[in-house]
Amino acid sequence: MSKTLIRGAKVLGGEPQDVLIDGGVVEAVGRDLSAEGAEVVEAGGRVLLPGLVDLHTHLREPGREDSETVLTGTRAAASGGYTNVFAMANTFPVADTAGVVEQVWRLGQESGYCDVQPIGAVTVGLEGAKLAELGAMHESAAGVTVFSDDGKCVHDAVIMRRALEYVKAFNGVVAQHAQEPRLTEGAQMNEGVVSAELGLGGWPAVAEESIIARDVLLAEHVGSRVHICHLSTAGSVEIVRWAKSRGIDVTAEVTPHHLLLTDELVRSYNPVYKVNPPLRTERDVMALREALADGTIDIVATDHAPHPHEDKDCEWAAAAMGMVGLETALSVVQATMVDTGLLDWAGVADRMSFKPAKIGQATGHGRPVSAGEPANLTLVDTEYRGPVDPAGFASRSRNTPYEGRELPGRVTHTWLRGKATLVDGKLT
Repeated sequence: MSKTLIRGAKVLGGEPQDVLIDGGVVEAVGRDLSAEGAEVVEAGGRVLLPGLVDLHTHLREPGREDSETVLTGTRAAASGGYTNVFAMANTFPVADTAGVVEQVWRLGQESGYCDVQPIGAVTVGLEGAKLAELGAMHESAAGVTVFSDDGKCVHDAVIMRRALEYVKAFNGVVAQHAQEPRLTEGAQMNEGVVSAELGLGGWPAVAEESIIARDVLLAEHVGSRVHICHLSTAGSVEIVRWAKSRGIDVTAEVTPHHLLLTDELVRSYNPVYKVNPPLRTERDVMALREALADGTIDIVATDHAPHPHEDKDCEWAAAAMGMVGLETALSVVQATMVDTGLLDWAGVADRMSFKPAKIGQATGHGRPVSAGEPANLTLVDTEYRGPVDPAGFASRSRNTPYEGRELPGRVTHTWLRGKATLVDGKLT
């Protein structure tokens, strides 16, 4: 493997330095480095971050290759600066056995664009009635450590308790999609002023908050780890903050779209804004930003949810829920957190690389940019400003809520163990 010298990069937003990559690892970080025969990348003051880690990605394969495949999804990930993604279990068949998670893991290895860590289902078929093969998935070649029925809530308290008890044996974590099903029957958007005016079925905040409250108490009782997927309300923030103050082992994520978009956009009736959990109010958005800044919310996760054109280009009630997010996540975080002064780039590295890697036990990812560490890196042109054009996405799907919106920042290079997967904004 050839050497690469990244010259004049702001490592985690600091003073410009040179970074030398050799043999898949960072060989040196410092000023005025040189290496004979090395490929030189002139960073020109761009920000160098550890490769991003997404704890919540939908790659759709097996079964919904019309939406996304592991190959196209990992290409999208590399385009967005990611070197590791965790693939959710709601595939067809469901990833509830060792065989299916190994299939996804091997497809990730074959793609070569980023590492793929499958997430195992908590219950058989995501049906919420019987625990899936948690131990077998963990012992498989995929080494599953995160389990989730995402897309559905593990609504039965006894099943949730058993899952927490089971994964405790190998320090696994249950990632909960917090949605009380009876409280969201027929729900189409956030319950509030806008839903009342539009006449759309409301999705109350308490449907999320009640499950989070129950699950942090269960985690405390069992002494296990629980992770809250796509937290979206101000009330949920307060519950997680309270749980952490008690020493409960809970972590939480927020999506980029919940940091930026509000339910006011639903007035357009454009199904691109239909998502689960729904877009909330401006008050919720501000609470989420503050919680991400102060560490109450641990990480940013994309909930990248690709859908084919026909599942979104239809009337609101019939449209699928979800948005693509891998290729725009870092730009949205820059707009909402960095450019507003709530986080610096070291904070972004913490929320989008270090902590998600730690929660998911992603070996070799979320590591410091320093000598001897794996060369999983991403270079970002933070001065760039431009409109989002989904026609240029690497993802198979185009259901982005940001089409035409000007966002800051652009990933120019991504390296996976020293091998460039993205160069000057183009996939290798």
